[in-house]
Amino acid sequence: MSQLPVIVGFGGISPAGRSSFHHGYRRLILDQLNDSDRTETLLDLATLMGLTEYRDGSYTDQDGNPQSTSDLLNRVGDQVKNSTLIRRIEKECFDIHGVTFNKPATINTEEPILFTLKKRQLPKNIPANWQVKEVSGGLVEVSLQGDLNVIFPDFKEAQVQAAGQLPSGFKPGKLYQSRNHPRNLQMTVFGASDALQSSGIPWDTITAAIRPDQIGVYASNSIGQLDDLGFGGLTKYPSIGKRTTSKQMPLGYAQMPADFVNAYVLGSVGVTGGALGACATYLYNLRSAVNDIRSGRRKVVLVGGSDAPVTPEVIEGFRAMGALAEDKDLLALDGLSELQDSDYRKSCRPFGNNCGFTIAESTQFTLMMSDDLALELGADIHGAVPEVFVNADGHKKSISAPGIGNYITLSKAASLVGTMLGDESLKQRSFVQAHGTSTPQNRVTESHVINQTAKAFGITDWRVAALKSYIGHSQGTAGGDQFNLSLGVWKYGYIPGILTTPEFASDIHDSNLMLSNQHMEVGKQGMDSVILNSKGFGGNNASAVILAPHITEQMLEKRHGKAAMDLYRGKRNITCDIANTYNQNSVKGLTKPIYLYDHNVLTGDDVEISSQEIKLPGYSQTISLDIANPFDDMK
Repeated sequence: MSQLPVIVGFGGISPAGRSSFHHGYRRLILDQLNDSDRTETLLDLATLMGLTEYRDGSYTDQDGNPQSTSDLLNRVGDQVKNSTLIRRIEKECFDIHGVTFNKPATINTEEPILFTLKKRQLPKNIPANWQVKEVSGGLVEVSLQGDLNVIFPDFKEAQVQAAGQLPSGFKPGKLYQSRNHPRNLQMTVFGASDALQSSGIPWDTITAAIRPDQIGVYASNSIGQLDDLGFGGLTKYPSIGKRTTSKQMPLGYAQMPADFVNAYVLGSVGVTGGALGACATYLYNLRSAVNDIRSGRRKVVLVGGSDAPVTPEVIEGFRAMGALAEDKDLLALDGLSELQDSDYRKSCRPFGNNCGFTIAESTQFTLMMSDDLALELGADIHGAVPEVFVNADGHKKSISAPGIGNYITLSKAASLVGTMLGDESLKQRSFVQAHGTSTPQNRVTESHVINQTAKAFGITDWRVAALKSYIGHSQGTAGGDQFNLSLGVWKYGYIPGILTTPEFASDIHDSNLMLSNQHMEVGKQGMDSVILNSKGFGGNNASAVILAPHITEQMLEKRHGKAAMDLYRGKRNITCDIANTYNQNSVKGLTKPIYLYDHNVLTGDDVEISSQEIKLPGYSQTISLDIANPFDDMK
């Protein structure tokens, strides 16, 4: 009997804000919220952004003066909204008006130029116009004259000036001892902690209920840590005369989000890994988690991703590919002579007349359990993930061009929904969270994939959402954005509309689709499932099925019975109280990320090994060494 992988916690931060308790989702539909929920989310953002603090029972302004929530939000509410989602790149990321690049040139010197080097620094082939003279202490004096090839720094205006950035002023590295961690890993610590604490179940309680090797962590990103504290500095520093540090190499690896979670957040000795699949990376890691839980090998898995690609070098790389929405193309698209702040906010237009995607940063984590453990611990279940489908494109001409693999993944996902929930549920109560990058190529190819799938299964008006229109494309973490933000549909009953697209392009395929540039009200139980879709560079396609919480609870009652579910609901009330306390403290800025540096570090001498089991200090249960022969029939 396969265990059902259920969602028991989720968190992180994107350009829309904190993901747990649906705050990021709420930011997308602010106008549809009641006053209480809208106020709470705006306060949460204001606290993250450093615009207020909670002291002695009240919020304060930046000068430390107590403020009522209404007065505070009257002062900073617009600033909060304008400093989230996609917007013009801010100086916290880099100066768009002074992007540094090295410019080669040849100069002629009539007077000799003198400088001193260590003898070992001399090139093997000394140029003819160098005159070298040894001096004391292993040094040489070099005299240069004539034509010299030099490189000097220059500055230019960024050609791409829009990005999905974390809320202005939010600095994850200041919330714990970040020790020169790349931004991506600072975000990882925050995101994993948020997901874990959002569950309302202390980690010690979870680990006491299972064996240490029944835990899994699957997390990564698609291109590593490319800022100056990671691979970016590793490759850049030698050419600009800076010293390479001992941390840039190891902390640059793309699997480092999983490593950080194991070492500094969970202290896990269970299975770990980080799959890479371009834009489908998060769903690849989700697939590993689902397979592990269904098979019974794992009881708890934390799935995650973290990408921080808003750097001049990464943006220039994607721009050179013709993938990004450049300023000149946005001007031409709307017939403008100058771009205003409001124009940058509309740079990402999935399925509309568009000119490229908008890059973004985000960290997202999802905590999943087997259904039996979730009931035992009284977890608050937000839905379930029965399967993730992954297929490649086959032979390709261009490695970045789309292919046929996504037709396979999406069709399999639709078929599974129909098989599990029935044709009526698939046709009337499912929707698609599209990859929706906002490139002219994607709008045609992905709309064709979704439309053809809808035709094949008799769906006449398949609802399609595209969250990148709000927050941009966070590369490998994009599937996590889709995952965690989609859960809000079952809490508030709205599928966010593609608001940045004034009208949908004439070349898309939408005969059987329902695309809307307005929020679609479907009700809290109006949708039974959502299919998350990812189409990545290189032929990395993935489609994941997410079941609604009300459907998940119905399935669990069929398996475990009404009495077991009644007992579970009593435990869940306690869990929700703890989780809500975390949320309220987070809104007030009173919580910190979990970061356990040099905490309960074990060595080989601490491990007790027998032929039957391994005992580890600090872990309630042992690791069994009763390993079955999987090939018993071949003895």
